[in-house]
Amino acid sequence: MAQCGDKPKRIAFGVAPLGIISIGIVPMGVVSIGVVPMGVISLGVVGMGVLNACVVGMGVLVVGVNVMGVWWAGLEGMGPRRLGAPSGALHQHHHGSAGQMAPNLMAYPSRQEALERARHLGCSGVHAMGSLWMPCAEHLQ
Repeated sequence: MAQCGDKPKRIAFGVAPLGIISIGIVPMGVVSIGVVPMGVISLGVVGMGVLNACVVGMGVLVVGVNVMGVWWAGLEGMGPRRLGAPSGALHQHHHGSAGQMAPNLMAYPSRQEALERARHLGCSGVHAMGSLWMPCAEHLQ
C-alpha cells in the first residue's frame, strides 16, 4: 500500500495506488482505472481528470452517464459544450422517445435567438432557464 510521500511506481495496485498506471480503489496517476480514479486519463465509476470515461466524470473531456466538464458527451452533463449537440444549443435536458432531443426544447444564450425559435415553432414568447432562454412562454414537457 502506498504511503504519503512515496515515490510513484510505474504500475501500482491497491487501495490508494500512486503510479504511472494505477489500478485500485482510489488510484492516482497518468492512467487510472478504478472506483475513484484521478489522473490524466481516468477510467472508472467516478473519474476526475483531463480525459474521463466513466459513470460520473469531472474533467476537461468527459464521456459518461453524469458528467461535468468543458467538453462532454453523455446522458446528462454540465459544461460549456456538449459533444454532438446542435450549434447554438448550450443547454439540453429533455429527450424524446427515441432518445433524441426534441427540437423545441433547447436553451439559447440570447433572448432574441429563443424568440426566433419560438416563431419557427409556432408559439409565442420565451422563458428564462437559468442564464439562458428557451422558446415559448411556458416550459413544454
